[in-house]
Amino acid sequence: MGAHSKGAGRAGAARAVGTVRAEGGAPGRDRYFDTLRALALVRVVAYHAFGWPWAGLVLPSMGIMFGLAGTLMARSLRRPAGAVLRSRLRRLLPPLWCWGLFVVGAMLVRGWMPGWQIVYWVVPLGDPPGSAWGEQAWEILWYLRTYLWFVLLSPLLLRVFRLAPVPVLLLSLAPIAVLQFLWQPPDDRFGAGLLDLATYLFCWVLGFAHRDGVLGRLKPVAVVALSLAALVCGAWYAFAHRAEYGTYDLDDIPFAQAFWSAGFVTLLMYSKARLGIDFSGLVRLRRLDRLVTVFNARAVTVYLWHELALVLAVPLIDRLWDVPAFAAHLPLESQWFLLGVGWVLIAVFVLLFGWVEDVAARKRPRLLP
Repeated sequence: MGAHSKGAGRAGAARAVGTVRAEGGAPGRDRYFDTLRALALVRVVAYHAFGWPWAGLVLPSMGIMFGLAGTLMARSLRRPAGAVLRSRLRRLLPPLWCWGLFVVGAMLVRGWMPGWQIVYWVVPLGDPPGSAWGEQAWEILWYLRTYLWFVLLSPLLLRVFRLAPVPVLLLSLAPIAVLQFLWQPPDDRFGAGLLDLATYLFCWVLGFAHRDGVLGRLKPVAVVALSLAALVCGAWYAFAHRAEYGTYDLDDIPFAQAFWSAGFVTLLMYSKARLGIDFSGLVRLRRLDRLVTVFNARAVTVYLWHELALVLAVPLIDRLWDVPAFAAHLPLESQWFLLGVGWVLIAVFVLLFGWVEDVAARKRPRLLP
């Protein structure tokens, strides 16, 4: 359901983050949020290379990305909802289709035969089906499915939020508590989608609160106290139920993930709202600033292709063992070397397919923004 198994090969663990960018590369972007998004994507790739169970505690990437996406969605909904939804679908689906041609094609060649559920590869309202052989590639699509549902629900969610902002924000943690303690959702596409929506609902609504200025008007003592309480609750639940889940990895424990992400992302966004942190000085570090720009403009591409890059890095490194000089002087057995090769392949995929994001955004295709 909401927790996903660890992938095959050395590339490791299952869940990740990434988010669909809004107006990537557009002038006037917030470099604080852009930097958070870039860091979240870097953490995703590292997590999938190493499978560190503590990675989510250091940086709950998914919570961050849903919080940022909620902020952008609230801003976009100043326009008619229909136009916003069409824009979001247009930005999301073409990169998915491009990537899916390769993944679905490879699974078909390997003998996989889908049923009617293949329609979820066209519009991921449910988890797209796939073979066990290709699971490490397609299992990451849970994020796009969850993002899509949040986008579709946002016009209604935003109206409800604006009726009573603070109560609605606090109550957005109630669904995950209900699913954890009162009602077990079915073990199918519906149940998986419901659980993921409940896990990250608070972060999405928190994005509304930040955009509408509600978060910045709250008293620091109350925000910090409640955030720390959420962090303590999430960490306590993860470690107290470690034996039950076999890990303290937040990605495998939705209730702990929901509360840890709620506390962590609230502090990040409140710091922005209250202190006005903007990272504007990043422009003086031109290379780093350019890297942040590329990550944000190619966020969907990096997210979709990173697992394939890590998977392909394994046989590529295996071939390097056949070259005596490489075997003698390169750390071919190191996971860090695997990560480095993975990033090189990600860069190749960005150059080959990143332009699809430009086309989806109705912009002139470019190799790099």
